[in-house]
Amino acid sequence: MNETMDKIGTKSDVDENFELFSDLSNMEHEQIVFCSKPEAGLKAIIAIHDTTLGPSLGGLRMWNYSSEQDAIRDVLRLSRGMTYKSAISGLNLGGGKAVIIGDSRKDKSEALFRAFGRFVDGLSGRYITAEDVGISEQDMEWIFTETKYVTGIPKHMGGSGNPSPVTAYGVYMGMKAAAKRAYGNDSLTGKRIGIQGAGSVASHLAGYIAKEKAELYISDIFEEKAEAVAKQTGAKVVKPDDIYTLNLDIFSPCALGGVINDDTLNYLKCDIIAGGANNILDDEEKHGDLLIQKGILYAPDYVINAGGIINIASEMEGYNEKQAMEKTGRIYDTVLNIFDYAEKHNIPTITASNILAEQRIKAVANVGTVYSSKSHFSGRKGEVYLRDRS
Repeated sequence: MNETMDKIGTKSDVDENFELFSDLSNMEHEQIVFCSKPEAGLKAIIAIHDTTLGPSLGGLRMWNYSSEQDAIRDVLRLSRGMTYKSAISGLNLGGGKAVIIGDSRKDKSEALFRAFGRFVDGLSGRYITAEDVGISEQDMEWIFTETKYVTGIPKHMGGSGNPSPVTAYGVYMGMKAAAKRAYGNDSLTGKRIGIQGAGSVASHLAGYIAKEKAELYISDIFEEKAEAVAKQTGAKVVKPDDIYTLNLDIFSPCALGGVINDDTLNYLKCDIIAGGANNILDDEEKHGDLLIQKGILYAPDYVINAGGIINIASEMEGYNEKQAMEKTGRIYDTVLNIFDYAEKHNIPTITASNILAEQRIKAVANVGTVYSSKSHFSGRKGEVYLRDRS
């Protein structure tokens, strides 16, 4: 027996040799799926974090990652964030995410997205996909050709369409809640606000902010996109690196995650961080603490950008745009409750949000120990939607 164990190695050796499984265990993921269809140019990863509250749902992102490791790290962090996002928003959905490795400006094709749809369909509803960075309604329509486990399809096909406008509204409401806490009122008039990114969410967010006559700045790695938003909103365009050094009241990251890190924290001059990007903090624990030390109020990203998934959840039940916007508006109160909890317990706002989300997941999981004489919940959100569309 000892000889056998010597050949196998210790537990730490096994963890070291199986790094991916170690990552899955550490972040408490249930499943990760690698999808390959070379003929269609598909290299994709689907991560399912937690299905305690319901089927995992999360957007599909297309990005030209520099390595497989970067893509894996991104999809694991994003899927975990979706679990917390659904939980804190009161939705009966779990957390999942998918990424396609490629350049969304030149690598798209019908075959690629239909192939991805086949892989999603093979998961039989454990993962429901949606639109995210680099993905359009047309792409979702191609996926829908192959699977019913897809949301955010065009309105003329019975879906809710692009969720970005609703996501932006939630970020806007979260930003106003943060202003209420920091300044005593939620008006953005005259505030110096910098938006990082000029994609769909950022452009709609800029529109909301412009109506309040804030002093708006915007940056993007694609300058023409920033110029287009500036033209519509009167914002001033700044270079990507300069957005970190501006004297701002509110900094709003709306591009990729990890932008609040050891380097950028040295340059930030703002009172509030409230943005639509996912995983804004490179290290939640470390940088959450550092933000407190710097006196910067952080509105947790997955809380204020939850409008998109709230919109999709509404689609599952029979889409009602007015209802979706009303539910998204409640993000304002959710953020204030998180601020109160963080202050009461003297912890970072991201930690407070995580605790509150985990409390709901645990409470619902405990309910599942009660025998109900059924093997599944036929009325669970998503199942009626999927049955009607089959």
